[in-house]
Amino acid sequence: MTNEQLRAAMARAGVSIHDLAAMTGRDPKTVSRWIGGRVPHPRQRYLVAKHLGTDEGRLWPQSRPTSTDGSPTGDLVAAYPYRSNVPAEDWWSMITGAERQIDLLGYTLYFLPLDHPELLPTLAEKCAQGCRVRLVIADPRSDHVANRDREEQHPITLVARIGTTLKYFGKLRTQANLEFRYQDVPLYNSIFRFDDHMLVTPHLYGTPGVQAPTLRLRWNGHNGLFSRFADHFESIWLTTVPVPDEDWG
Repeated sequence: MTNEQLRAAMARAGVSIHDLAAMTGRDPKTVSRWIGGRVPHPRQRYLVAKHLGTDEGRLWPQSRPTSTDGSPTGDLVAAYPYRSNVPAEDWWSMITGAERQIDLLGYTLYFLPLDHPELLPTLAEKCAQGCRVRLVIADPRSDHVANRDREEQHPITLVARIGTTLKYFGKLRTQANLEFRYQDVPLYNSIFRFDDHMLVTPHLYGTPGVQAPTLRLRWNGHNGLFSRFADHFESIWLTTVPVPDEDWG
């Protein structure tokens, strides 16, 4: 049976059979077989999804895990000692591949538009296509922010970074399907969810987020790590409040 999802993704990306063959190190006949319904090996599925800017689970739903493997860490894809070790192209692949849901939780989210200059128009396009986008940053008036600033001793304060973030995202404040809110809780984790993919930064004392460890997760059934952190996001979301108009500048 023809893989219409793969065919459509190639058309959207303007990628031909020969292009995809070159990108994945396979011959055009093999790519034609994928379009015809053959499921590639995991490495090729990853490369195809990455180059087409989508999720491999969308292209090959039959390859998506539907239950845990009995291990509480069955959805752990990778672990990095520093958030800066996560390849920029992996961030971008997850951002552009999301179709249903993007949830971003942190104290500032300051680094995202700096590292990905096309983030704002991409999020606007996602929202226009029906993707729900929720962004949560810290209330700059919070005592938790003041305490964290004292811990980190960073030359650019959290309050300053939050202000910069608001200036960046202010262009999207009236965008349908996008919500931007304040949290007022301790800095437990930063969570970046893109459909069934997630990056989580467990924060360390006095350590900026870019230098903290980061976990890469993929949903692998209920009660795994992914679900636990997704529930954590939802719990914090229930406590959030809208950003006051005067804070947008």
